[in-house]
Amino acid sequence: MNHSRWRSHLTALLTALIACVGLLSLSSAPAWAKAGTITESPTPTGSGDPIGITTGPDGNLWFTAGTDIGRITTAGSVTAFPIPTASSGPQGITAGPDGNLWFTERDGNKIGRITPSGAIIEFPLPKKDCRSTNGCQPQEITAGPDGNLWFTERAGNQIGRITTSGSLTEFPIPTQSSLPEGITVGPDGNLWFAEFNIGNIGRITTAGLVTEFHVSTSGPWGITAGSDGNLWFTLSFGNSIGRITIGGSFASFPLPTRCGNKFGCKPLGIAAGPDGNLWFTEFNGDKIGRITTQ
Repeated sequence: MNHSRWRSHLTALLTALIACVGLLSLSSAPAWAKAGTITESPTPTGSGDPIGITTGPDGNLWFTAGTDIGRITTAGSVTAFPIPTASSGPQGITAGPDGNLWFTERDGNKIGRITPSGAIIEFPLPKKDCRSTNGCQPQEITAGPDGNLWFTERAGNQIGRITTSGSLTEFPIPTQSSLPEGITVGPDGNLWFAEFNIGNIGRITTAGLVTEFHVSTSGPWGITAGSDGNLWFTLSFGNSIGRITIGGSFASFPLPTRCGNKFGCKPLGIAAGPDGNLWFTEFNGDKIGRITTQ
């Protein structure tokens, strides 16, 4: 599968996951909004493939797309805001505690901030000690419990922290070449992240202390906090969903089928739903999965 098709495939699955979780949370949906109904809105011409998406403080949805940050209203009206750095490869996006949206620029080696009115400021990351000529490849980002933004650096093998004023601190991951991917806030007030390349789940305190728990060599990817007080993550090569307690105890739950693929269904993204369950994408299966936490 070529890279372009891979991105389109993943985009479709992530969009479907968000649609499923979002539909569950609609307490005042109009009568015609039949459960499972999907509506699609095209991104602006030239923006590129959409990847990350989050709810903004203005009640709109914000997403990353190739060369732009996009905003879409719940009525489907789309606006694109060009990122100043060309070909920056925006990836993750999250709402910040300052009322702005924050996003990663993987190929631009920057963290971006955009106001709800569309004004963008970029904060460059240092390129030292990174394995990529483009820099540290910031990947996913989340708002931390300390009022800062936390993100993974795939090529830098670090966890980054940036304040809302742009002050940056980076914390090395002890195990080399871990390729950190997803990151989330845990129920213990720490940040938890998936180390795809070596099969670890990492925990970092807001003071920067990193602890690693080896769980599986099956490529942990996405991670989220469950309603049961544990962390749940996808095992992309293990055809399973993993669970880790805040004390480090690990369990895995195999998917019921392999989706007709020798590599399995390849679960990637995962999110907590308003129904108390976890919802995840199956890249090779063209499916959305749900797993209970109790």
